[in-house]
This record gives sequence, C-alpha cells and structure tokens, in this order.
Amino acid sequence: MNEQKHKQIEFAPLKSKKITAVFDEPDVSSDGGLMLLREAMGRNNIVDRIAGSISDTRHESYVRHQMRELIAQRTGLIACGYEDANDCDTMCSDPLLKMLAERDPDADPLASQPTMTRLENEVTAKDLMRIGYAFIDNFIESFGKPPKMVVIDMDPTADYVHGKQQLAFFNAHEDEYCFMPFHVYDGLTGRLITTVLRTGKTPNAGEIKTILKRIEERLHKAWPQTTLLFRADSHHTKSEVMDWMESKGMQFVTGLSYNTRVRKVFADTIRSAEKRFEQWGRTVTMYADGFYAADTWSHPRRVVCRVIVSEQGTDIRFIVTSYAHASPKYLYANIYCGRGKMELMIKDHKTALKSDRTSCHRKEANQFRLFLHSAAYVLLHWMRENMLKGSQFARAQFDTIRLKLLKLGTRVENKKTLLRLHLPEACPYQQSFAKAMASLNTG
Repeated sequence: MNEQKHKQIEFAPLKSKKITAVFDEPDVSSDGGLMLLREAMGRNNIVDRIAGSISDTRHESYVRHQMRELIAQRTGLIACGYEDANDCDTMCSDPLLKMLAERDPDADPLASQPTMTRLENEVTAKDLMRIGYAFIDNFIESFGKPPKMVVIDMDPTADYVHGKQQLAFFNAHEDEYCFMPFHVYDGLTGRLITTVLRTGKTPNAGEIKTILKRIEERLHKAWPQTTLLFRADSHHTKSEVMDWMESKGMQFVTGLSYNTRVRKVFADTIRSAEKRFEQWGRTVTMYADGFYAADTWSHPRRVVCRVIVSEQGTDIRFIVTSYAHASPKYLYANIYCGRGKMELMIKDHKTALKSDRTSCHRKEANQFRLFLHSAAYVLLHWMRENMLKGSQFARAQFDTIRLKLLKLGTRVENKKTLLRLHLPEACPYQQSFAKAMASLNTG
C-alpha cells in the first residue's frame, strides 16, 4: 500500500508545465469538518454513553485503544461517509480522525479493521440493552426542560441482506430477504429515540409493545407531566397495543386498514363526496368521524375517515385515535400526515449514513452496527440543530452537510504548544464553518 501511495501519477501538461501527483503528505486530511463533529461529540454525550454501556473484558495490559476512542473513531468515519469497518485500515492514520478520538495527530494509528470487527462481535445482548437505554437517556438529556409533548414516530424500514445473517427473513412485499429494523424518532424535533434490529416481517403486537414499554417507562419517569403521542401506520394498530397505551394514558393516532365493515360506518360521507364531485366537476375532500370496533378490539374507538374524489376515482383512508375532541380534519391532515417527515429522518439515517450495512452474521453484531450509525445520526442532528441553526444548512440533509462542511481538505500544523488547521482559502462555506463554532461560544 505504501508503494502505491508514493507512486507518482502523471497528468496532461498545462501549457509547458508537467503535472504530477503523489500521495505522500501525512499531515493532510480530507475531512477537516471532523473538528465540528468533535465539538458536537464533546457536548452531546452519546459516544460516552455507548462506551460506558459496554463490558470491556479485554486484558488491560494488551489494550491499545480505549473503548471511547473506538466508538468515536467508528462514528466519525460513518459521519464522513466511510461506513465499512474496512475503512478503519485506510483511515487509521488520518490526523483529524485521531484528533476526533482525542489523540495527538502524531500519535500511533487508530484501530484497524480486525480490532473494530472484534469489538462488533464481542458486544453482548446485555451490552446492547444498556446501549438502547443510553439512547433514550441521551434523548431525555437533549431537552433543557420537560417538553409538553413527545410524538413517538415509529416505523420499520427494509434493510436487504445478502447472506445467512441471523434474523434474515423473506419479505414478499419487498421480494427480498431483509431485516425490518424499527426506527423511533420524536416527530416534533427529529431527534432519534432508538433503533431496534428485527426480522424482516410485519411487526406483531408483542414487538411493538416491548419497545413502547421501555420508552414510556423511561420518559414518564423523567417527565411525569409530558404527554406521549404514538403515531404510526396501520401495521401498528393492534388491539393489545391500544389497550396498553390507554392504560398508560398515552395518546395515539395510527392508520387503520381499509375494510368493508369500517367503510359502512362512513357510507353517507363517501356518497356525499361522490355526489359533490359529480355536481362540481372538481376534486372533493371530506372528513368524518365515527366509532368502530374490530372483532379483536376490546371496545369501540374513534375512527376518522378521509375521502378524496377526483377524476382518478375515490380514495378512502382511515385512522384510529384516542383523541375525543379534536376535529377529524386536524387529526388526519395535521397530526397523522405529519408523520411523513419521518421519511426524511429515515433517509438521513439509512441513505446518508448507510445504516443498512448490517452484514455481520450475528444479530448482536448487526444491532451494534445499527447503534453506531444511530450515534452518527444523533451527532449530526445535534450539530444541525444547534451549530447550524439559522444558517443555510439548518434544514440540510446529512449528506449535504458532509459534502460541504465535513469534507474539507486540511493541513495540520503540529507545534509544541499549538495545533493549527490550515483549511482551503477558496472554501465557499468558511463563513458557515466559522458561525457554527461561534454559536457554541454564544449559546
């Protein structure tokens, strides 16, 4: 590899000048924005919480990389687009990555791929349980005071597998073997609450209730007066889950699958919308509510119907809710449809941070990988929410933030009492970079 690094590369000449290149500068990094992430890591405790949740059974005399350093290294790599453990080999000597992990740029290299892979495969189920609670506790800590409401948005997303991983399952809808990990966010702030790896099928009541129970216990213990609202699609509308939420005082607005019985409850509304369309010749939208109980439900619940009649036909959707007084239109159009923002959160997590790189065999190792990508989400979201507030990146996707703020060529000048980072003078985003740091000093 060193021979390849120092091999001269020749380009087409510029006028009479010969152009060559060689990869031989050890004090230069392509990821100068890691210093912004380091500031976020110093103020958001997710990396410390994860490191403190893992039982380190290594013999102290052989340990070269502390647990926090390993988590910081891997999380920083994921944030910068190096999502595979193999990237640890090529990036272990990067000076900015060393500084992120609290090492001097001239110190020994960071962990290699085998070290990182051993860590992934040595994490136990008990460690993972503690890490799961660490994410919830970190979410609680992110609020300066108890919020009036937390909107618990939960949704599984397909994570395709291409081997014999534990929990892999053929999903007919996806037409692939996959996992279907739960992603759970606060719908009002976009902050991650937790992520849970699970098999690639529709969630059952036991799975949903188990996750909600752990979240509810933690949140209500910290915030007894905070209203918890559960929001999800029809796959989560289970009688056992709704009974449990009602017993805990949780509100819910969830989708309800179309069926002929519930359609009959709203037959008049549907006919009225269709007649209006025939009369007016333009799209008609109507909302109505009523009470309905499936055979498995313990009692009737309020159901909202949304009907749209247009040239394309009649579109009917239903939701079920615990709210007794809010208007049907507000419940559907504002509350339920508001969960569409969660797709952007999953996009940041899954697409920008490549959290579907769950190629280990053991389910515990893949869950740990999912947590590492979740830690990168937490840090980048904190950075966007706090350091980039009011800037052009306040609503940017994570891959945009990475491209324009993290991926900055940087030369490190390492003196006895000073580390100076030389960033490109022509960088078009230097003002945003500077404001991000200034926001910490004023906040």
